[in-house]
Amino acid sequence: MLLAGLGGVGSWCAEALVRSGLGSIAIVDSDLICESNINRQLHSTSRSLGRPKAEVMEERLKEINPFCEVKSFHRIFSADTVDIFGIPEMDYVIDAIDTLNCKLDLIETALAAGKCLFSSMGMAGKLDPTLIRTADIWDTSACPLARLVRQGLIKRNITGHFTAVYSTEKFIRREAPKKEDGRIINGSAVTVTAAAGMVLASLVIRDICERYE
Repeated sequence: MLLAGLGGVGSWCAEALVRSGLGSIAIVDSDLICESNINRQLHSTSRSLGRPKAEVMEERLKEINPFCEVKSFHRIFSADTVDIFGIPEMDYVIDAIDTLNCKLDLIETALAAGKCLFSSMGMAGKLDPTLIRTADIWDTSACPLARLVRQGLIKRNITGHFTAVYSTEKFIRREAPKKEDGRIINGSAVTVTAAAGMVLASLVIRDICERYE
């Protein structure tokens, strides 16, 4: 299994899968842990600041289950790096990437390889975890990121299907800080991101159970 993106959604998903007995997982994230991650990301603490998310998550997962085969990649997932992650050997691909182009690269690669893909949409600016839903990407609604993903897939002439985890809660833009390049930082609540991560993990667990009934 490959899980790309170890933020507020992906970090919780990875832990849930390993705690549920998953035997092998590859985790991908190019970021370092920073102070603003502490409010919602499982691996982020005052002691892990400045360290690679993938490295810290690998250590944690191995502490949970020393028998689980964990391989971490402190790399960005993109069209230029796709060949290093071993997707052809994976049974499942989980997308918890925030950056749109990288997200589309992963989706395109997973669909082309015929992999079972589960993808998380936007959880920023949401407060109600009970409004998280699952649906085919083409049937999602009320999620700005899902809309951008659909548009991106159309531009790439991709018509494949996969299950998306999204929220129907209306996105409300609040006063938020900006990055140096002017982009707005939309806040995320751990109660929503963690719930989305658990839903992603549940999709995998239920699919495995159905396959081996």
